[in-house]
Amino acid sequence: MMHHETSSSVANYERRLDNAFIYMKAWGYNAVKTGYVGDIIPRGDHHYSQSMNRHYMHVVKEAAKYHIMVNGHETVRPTGLCRTYPNLIGNESARGTEYEAFGGNRPDHTVILPFTRLQGGPMDYTPGILETQLNTWSDNKNQVNTTLVGQLALYVTMYSPLQMVADLPENYAKYADAFQFIRDVPVDWSESIYIEAEPARYVTVARREKGGMNWFIGGKCNEDGHTSNIKLDFLFQGYIYTCTIYADGKKAHYKTNPKAYTISKKKVKRGDVLNLKMAPGGGFAISLEGHEDPNVKAVGVEARDR
Repeated sequence: MMHHETSSSVANYERRLDNAFIYMKAWGYNAVKTGYVGDIIPRGDHHYSQSMNRHYMHVVKEAAKYHIMVNGHETVRPTGLCRTYPNLIGNESARGTEYEAFGGNRPDHTVILPFTRLQGGPMDYTPGILETQLNTWSDNKNQVNTTLVGQLALYVTMYSPLQMVADLPENYAKYADAFQFIRDVPVDWSESIYIEAEPARYVTVARREKGGMNWFIGGKCNEDGHTSNIKLDFLFQGYIYTCTIYADGKKAHYKTNPKAYTISKKKVKRGDVLNLKMAPGGGFAISLEGHEDPNVKAVGVEARDR
């Protein structure tokens, strides 16, 4: 992926767009992340103006000619355009994780976006901050208002076929056991089931890996915490699943104890129930790896997908 940060010099970018895409194609880049930080140049237009909407569409259409995917940052919220232009693989188009380094987001931010921004299409939220106490470039000590496990959950609750690990490599090394969930979780899905959801309070989503039998569940909540009772009636009949649960620790709290977490494993099957408690500002992440039960007739992936 190549990053085209225009600094909002839009006319200049359009003049150079074809040459940029030709260069990308020559060197094997099949995706571009566009950026429009700052006031639009020439001055006067807003990011959401008609002229800018036309520009965003122009970039997507031109990129399609070169078989290049587009991930737009600072653009307007999409409204289903990825169905018409499937090379529009994702957009930011709302406060993403990078805002944590400037002013911070409230704990309920990530349980509002699935009901608002994400209705328009995939969001490049850039999750995965495991070291939540930040020392920023401005010397302000900021904190990501989430637990560590709450960050893992975002890979399931915030849909995007383009995902990122946004923390430093050394921080992932510190929490290598928790990072395993990010290693395992797919980026696209055959099925999505919204198990429970209340805007600004909590959301729990189960998704099946694309073309496979494994499932992943993410749960996220606001500052009040939440207890979830998850009935696994969506699992395949005739399969036993190895269930790995990444959960908030007993005393976890997004402000006072964000990095307390537990990892446990158990065997589960269709119809079993999981009871999980999310800490304030926390969540949970679950991977379910399926294996055929020799004692029960299995209903396979092909039948489910039909």
